[in-house]
Amino acid sequence: MAERPKGKISLLLADVDGTVVTKDKVLTPRAVAAVAALEKAGIRFAVTSGRPPRGMAMLIAPLHITTMIAGFNGGAMVKPDLSVIEEKTLSPEVTRKAIALIKEHGLDAWLYTAEDWFITAAGAPHVEREAWTVKFEPKVVGSFSDADLDRAVKVVGVSDDLAAVEKAEKDVQAALGEGASAARSQPYYLDVTHPHANKGDVVETLSKTLGIPTAEIATIGDMPNDVNMFKRSGFSIAMGNASDAVKAQASAVTAGFDDEGFAKAIEDFLLPAGQAG
Repeated sequence: MAERPKGKISLLLADVDGTVVTKDKVLTPRAVAAVAALEKAGIRFAVTSGRPPRGMAMLIAPLHITTMIAGFNGGAMVKPDLSVIEEKTLSPEVTRKAIALIKEHGLDAWLYTAEDWFITAAGAPHVEREAWTVKFEPKVVGSFSDADLDRAVKVVGVSDDLAAVEKAEKDVQAALGEGASAARSQPYYLDVTHPHANKGDVVETLSKTLGIPTAEIATIGDMPNDVNMFKRSGFSIAMGNASDAVKAQASAVTAGFDDEGFAKAIEDFLLPAGQAG
């Protein structure tokens, strides 16, 4: 087993999909119990995700979340009642360029504003599953309107051609540079957000807001867009379902998301001995 954190941990910041929930997007009783044990041990808990904030509403009550919630990888920071603290919109020029690049790579493009999710093909890959996951339906449009393009919080490239998504990630990063944050949140999703809407900045924001040094923040995730928060936190945990490249960036590795990896990480690395469960 990897070593536990050498210093004090006061907050755990967790990714959601591929981490807190299972492949079937289920929050297990053991995961709920593990977070409750964290609270009992005096360690606070927060979540961040590429999901829109209301796509995480179902986690708030069972996990007793009292910290701010970072949706859109930090593009929208909200209170537990989902009232908005801060939004970071993409520049209109970057939004249009990102969509053009996504389409050039053969990916479907989705657009999110603070309120809505827009798609151009109802039967496209992952639309039905995403709607079930976030618990609200997208708006199907013939094309994205100028008004929505001008206030986009996130653009997503979607495809089951995983190699194409990986290539698009690299090309969008190169083309947009410091104008955006572009990283895969799932092997089939490429998220494009404001340059300061990334999970590394979420660590810094929570640190300042809660008065917790980044060295006392632990992070856990499974995808390339989680590496930013790994680098900014004092202790990082990669899920067993993460790629080798992501695992290599973490302080420790836990089991996979369908083997209670999230709960096991809390029990093995963060809770005082004898306080699991």
